[in-house]
Amino acid sequence: MAQVITGCSGGSKPSGADSSEYNVAINWDKVESVLKTELSIQICPEPPMRRGHPASKGIYKALRDAKVNYARYQPWYPFPRLGVAELEPPKDGKTSWDFSVIDPMVIDFFEASEGRPVVVDFSTIPQWMIVTDKPVKYPDDPNAIHWDYSPGNKFRDTTLKEIVDYYHRLLSWYTKGGFTDEYGKYHQSGHHFKIDYWEVLNENDQDTQHLFSPEELTKIYDAIVADLSKLNPDMKFSGLALAFPEKGDKYVEHFLNPKNHKPGIPVDMFSYHQYIGSADTAWKKDPAELEKQQYAYFSNIDNFLKTVNRLDTIKKRLAPNVKTYINELGSLPPGGASDPKVVIPDNYWVLSSAMFAYAYVGVVKTGIDVLGIAELIDYPGQFAGTTIVHWDTGIPNARYWGMKLLHDNIGKDAKVVASGPQHKDLLSQGFITSKGERKILLVNKTGRVLKPSVPGANGAKMEYVDLSTGSKPAATKTLAADLVELQPHAVAVITLQ
Repeated sequence: MAQVITGCSGGSKPSGADSSEYNVAINWDKVESVLKTELSIQICPEPPMRRGHPASKGIYKALRDAKVNYARYQPWYPFPRLGVAELEPPKDGKTSWDFSVIDPMVIDFFEASEGRPVVVDFSTIPQWMIVTDKPVKYPDDPNAIHWDYSPGNKFRDTTLKEIVDYYHRLLSWYTKGGFTDEYGKYHQSGHHFKIDYWEVLNENDQDTQHLFSPEELTKIYDAIVADLSKLNPDMKFSGLALAFPEKGDKYVEHFLNPKNHKPGIPVDMFSYHQYIGSADTAWKKDPAELEKQQYAYFSNIDNFLKTVNRLDTIKKRLAPNVKTYINELGSLPPGGASDPKVVIPDNYWVLSSAMFAYAYVGVVKTGIDVLGIAELIDYPGQFAGTTIVHWDTGIPNARYWGMKLLHDNIGKDAKVVASGPQHKDLLSQGFITSKGERKILLVNKTGRVLKPSVPGANGAKMEYVDLSTGSKPAATKTLAADLVELQPHAVAVITLQ
């Protein structure tokens, strides 16, 4: 989770064009590319995921039912007890290794993943390894949010052996059944989980999480990967996890240049993320201003896609075989992201679902390998607007169902066909699935009902997510005409006969 959003208080107003202008044109004979983007889910382990919480079972059920590859499990620094296994430095023959709070969530995550490939990133560095003016305190309560755990950026052990040994023992705990601690005592876990990708650190391009330079981050990556790759030779590695991709060129240029790594260090994937939000403190009350405010989410996605294309150009030049994972793409409503009293209207979840579907098409066309929706769970006080399930019940919202609609209908290896011209209010994109089915994705970018004309839609099946479906799965109906009605910010997939 990044602590920054792409702010925008407005945007160009969508046109009030008559529905006759919304003519969908798909050229099924012109294949532009073959889809390789897989959809996934970002998971920051948070208190509602803990066993006994009313939402816990529903949260893991949502992950299990999504059936995504490369779900990313990434403990984040505001919850030190949920992601740091050694909170105090070894001293006088004793260590503080403790997995009692961490393990249940990790176990439940792997069970919900059902053997599908996963990405694991224990990104929070034990704070005692970093030089600070005074010891950094952390709450006794595992559920307490603590924003001050990650100051400083100089390691007390400049050889990096301390941090390498920490991650060696952490990985051994989860994949080798246990480890021997700093004083020679063996700690048995019994865990032998399969971790497909280990991601090294997270968001260290911002000062709230150590702010390492590209050179420092690459040096840390190399030191950790040199050790872990010997421990688990079949495991792959990902790096960077940038919070500010729009400023990330220097990180990508340095990290993806093989000359900047030690010989033999694998770089299998690099990652970054983005949250789209509003600089406004509240939703507009005037209908015309509200429409502009909502439309700005799509305008900001257009800006983000420019960054995606720019970073992809760098990657293709320096490391064409390295995969790209946009590991967190989310949105935030107006107001304070960490406001514990935030009130989020139902139509926001639908707007965010439409924004994600709109972004998905742009990401697919760039050829990004994995796109993760953020996040499985958040709650008031902790970026509530990014959650895809309800924090009290674990019941999925429209963001989850919109993502699942895409995942279940438009899979890897589908053919992306020529579609357009596009209308600024409506996205339309044709796909031919690996099974030969012709599908059309429609995204209403406005807060108004649109009635596009879709040739061949008469008699076809349409699955859709909008305000009427709420926290329920996508609804399905058989279309009675080529003229299709889309509710505000609807996401729909039409399967032609």
